Amino acid sequence: MKLSQVQMLRVWAGLTGLCLVAFYFGILSVGGAPSPTVAMLATAIAGFEIFFFGQEQWLKRRGKHG
Repeated sequence: MKLSQVQMLRVWAGLTGLCLVAFYFGILSVGGAPSPTVAMLATAIAGFEIFFFGQEQWLKRRGKHG
């Protein structure tokens, strides 16, 4: 499967978000207090990916019905 550069960006952003979430919960599991910055970064990346996915679906639907 050959992915375009935009699709690869989405894959790397998704992996980065998952790593940040794992890091955040890893710190919580050992009793530490994680930085609020880690939570904000994970939320920002997830929000971007959700928006991007929705936009892609919208454009696909618009192309079929518009």
